[in-house]
Amino acid sequence: MARKNDAFYFESFCACADLSCQAAKLLAKVTEDFDPKRIVEALEAMHDIEQAADEKKHEIRDALITAFVTPIEREDIALLSQHLDDVTDRIEGVLHRMYFDNIQSMRPDAHEMVDMIVRSCEEMRELLGEMAHFKRSKTLYDHVVALNSIEEEADHVFIKAMRNLHTTSTDPLEILAWREVYTFLEYCVDCCESVADTVDSIVMKNS
Repeated sequence: MARKNDAFYFESFCACADLSCQAAKLLAKVTEDFDPKRIVEALEAMHDIEQAADEKKHEIRDALITAFVTPIEREDIALLSQHLDDVTDRIEGVLHRMYFDNIQSMRPDAHEMVDMIVRSCEEMRELLGEMAHFKRSKTLYDHVVALNSIEEEADHVFIKAMRNLHTTSTDPLEILAWREVYTFLEYCVDCCESVADTVDSIVMKNS
């Protein structure tokens, strides 16, 4: 078991991952039954989640300032907390792009990419749940591999989505808008992979 003072960091990582999952599920809900008239309402709900994630990041940073001993290197704790915060920020960024690019309906590829974001966040939450006992965990590396695999899959879907967009749409404004949305959807999965790679690096340094 992790020491009591160590538990704060690992529990905070899990809390951050859980907030990312909440953000991903909200994004999925918005895109599954998309109504452009309700996007502002969704943005407000998403902002509340993003603010809660920011607060967790600040709590971790504040703890690092006063901590005498930390379970892993301070720089790694700060880096991991930032990567976790990036996930939620990027998910919020998707909704922002849908709002100011005036998206009026969902494209099928977007649903596929949002599903990958949800899967990535859930896998990331499982990964962070293993960190407190990473030296004994038998599944931690499996989650890292799974996140890397989802990211590779998302790259293929992104390429296909961009190809479909440029070969089926004749509206320049629609093309510009969806290029931004697709790019931010891919960023979300990339950020989850960054969390996985950071955890993998931390484990390697501390094993």
